[in-house]
Amino acid sequence: MEFGCVSGTSRGLPAARIRALTTPEKEVENGAASAADSTGPDKSIAAASADYGAENIQVLEGLEAVRKRPGMYIGSTGPIGLHHLVWEVVDNAVDEAMAGHCDVILVRLLADGGVEVVDDGRGIPTGVHPKYAPLTAAEVVLTVLHAGGKFGGEASGYKVSGGLHGVGVSVVNALSTRVEVEIDRKGTRHFMSFKDGGQPDVSLHEVGDSPLNEDGTPRRGTTVRFWPDPTIFKEGIVFTRKTLMERFQTMAFLNAGLEFRLADDRNEDAEDVTFRYDGGLKDFVRHLNSAKEELFDEIGHFTEQGEGEEVEIAFSWNTGFQSDGIHSFANGISTTEGGMHEEGFRSALTRTVNAYAKARGSLKEKDENLAGEDIREGLTAIISVRLGEPQFEGQTKSKLGNVSVRSLVTKATNEKLTEWLEEHPNEAKAMVSKAIQAQRGRIAAMKARQTVRKSALGGAGLPGKLADCQSKNPHESEIFIVEGNSAGGTAKDARDPYSQAILPIRGKILNVERARPDRIFKNTEIISLIQALGAGIGEEFDVEKARYHKIILLADADVDGSHIRTLLLTFFFRQMRPLVEAGYVYVAQPPLYSTVAGKSKVYLKDDPARDAYRAEHPKADFARLKGLGEMDADELQVTTMDAESRTLLQVTVETAVKADEIFAILMGEDVESRKAFIQNNADDVRFLDI
Repeated sequence: MEFGCVSGTSRGLPAARIRALTTPEKEVENGAASAADSTGPDKSIAAASADYGAENIQVLEGLEAVRKRPGMYIGSTGPIGLHHLVWEVVDNAVDEAMAGHCDVILVRLLADGGVEVVDDGRGIPTGVHPKYAPLTAAEVVLTVLHAGGKFGGEASGYKVSGGLHGVGVSVVNALSTRVEVEIDRKGTRHFMSFKDGGQPDVSLHEVGDSPLNEDGTPRRGTTVRFWPDPTIFKEGIVFTRKTLMERFQTMAFLNAGLEFRLADDRNEDAEDVTFRYDGGLKDFVRHLNSAKEELFDEIGHFTEQGEGEEVEIAFSWNTGFQSDGIHSFANGISTTEGGMHEEGFRSALTRTVNAYAKARGSLKEKDENLAGEDIREGLTAIISVRLGEPQFEGQTKSKLGNVSVRSLVTKATNEKLTEWLEEHPNEAKAMVSKAIQAQRGRIAAMKARQTVRKSALGGAGLPGKLADCQSKNPHESEIFIVEGNSAGGTAKDARDPYSQAILPIRGKILNVERARPDRIFKNTEIISLIQALGAGIGEEFDVEKARYHKIILLADADVDGSHIRTLLLTFFFRQMRPLVEAGYVYVAQPPLYSTVAGKSKVYLKDDPARDAYRAEHPKADFARLKGLGEMDADELQVTTMDAESRTLLQVTVETAVKADEIFAILMGEDVESRKAFIQNNADDVRFLDI
């Protein structure tokens, strides 16, 4: 189940930092003086700083700054940053679609590792730019940061646009070994190219007439081909087909009628994929509910426009017990941290449904109002806003801060949702009845909490079976959630007691995807988890109170172990989601095989690793490692717990919508959807270890 899983070897604290934590305070205070007397590197640094002057100021011009600090522009130089190059080019085409000038976007993965993006928009302007003459506007767009038609409002050709920084395709140029651009405008095709990180290769020039469409009209639009620079993307320049498919499907949902096509020339067996949804957000809601039992068939939908802003919302309810089914977007960007548009919808939804329920007599005037979480239980809603000047906040720039949007969404929900409820009395009755049942379940859950020891949620005490670590610093503390008491005992012997805690879990915890909240507080293993982590649960969860910043799931590499991991991940995603969003959740990956080389034992993670080793050592004999409970402490410590040698898989919510969908499929009631998902993703490496 992929919500963005980043694998890699975990490293421990640097030795210098460990020493600093254990050094007497007096020695630390004297450290500065001893450094000043040193003749080593520190003194050289100090001397260099003393000569700091105007000549030391370095100015990075043009695209040089992007190549110097690529992470500032695309997030990373790993797989996420690599795929960001595609998003930048595609976003330009989507902007053309949002402006009403583009119907089809084709993305082709070229056999030689490049990417081609073709749209049928207006084409980048080819005239000489008045400020940067003799450069044409197209050349400026490819070579100047923050250049484009998105910054001047409607007068520039775009009311709204996607993207966070406006750096766009120029960053793609800076981080590629080669870029080729074809522009078809007014019946003429133009061509230009760049090489070696944006250096001009062939200047923009006319190459002839544009080819004709099937209807005989000249083609129009822009074609961009680029080949990522392997010296920048050192982890590899291979694009993942499924990552692209997931993104394009979401973008197709958000742009009704816009067609996305994905072709893959790297594999002759790969079929072309097309996404187009004329129903837009209504189709999006229906898609997300496909693995759930819908409360009714109708999909609610409304739109509203304000001054320079517009909102579109689609919604429905299912019979499930989750209340985190709201997904929001701003100018096509997923706002996973919410923001003003979500705030406006949530508050207006609660107010409107309560008013309707009381007006219809479903709630008496003396009855307690339905809480927001009662109404949102089983809700699937998509909020899409478009605005000229989006203000993104939060650590990952995924929270919308425009206050005016909250007012627009609130007004639209108050008016349009009230109309929808009045016009759909049967659906409204079913939804209100479900919310009342959810209210009863919530009250029962509150009573169940009160029967649990106060320490279970308040952090005043810890579960008896927890072997806690000595450190009280969450940044350096980690907890292993271990399958079974036997393996838990071995892990206790193998751990570093200073920074590693062990919590053994007996059996399989409750599947929270199918359980009402009150049942959660009757599950002994879940209560132990809540106690150990000390940050609460559900809407009360506070990630700042988490006692560990590494929560590591350690289970056998068999079917039962996989099921336990999935149950735990479902629990964290549904009830402690900020842990996953913060990147605190990991999956341990114990090796499957061992062999002896001389006097040393070599551990191999999986079948491919074993086969690769066998190719180099044909006479090697391999032993299949036993379950965790049958490993001795030394073996478990070396293979799985030592920060210098272990391999962890970090679990992140790269796409919250996709994660929501996957958990609903894997842990929900729909057997056929689950079977189809497993069949379709069995060969996808991102799902194998979870």
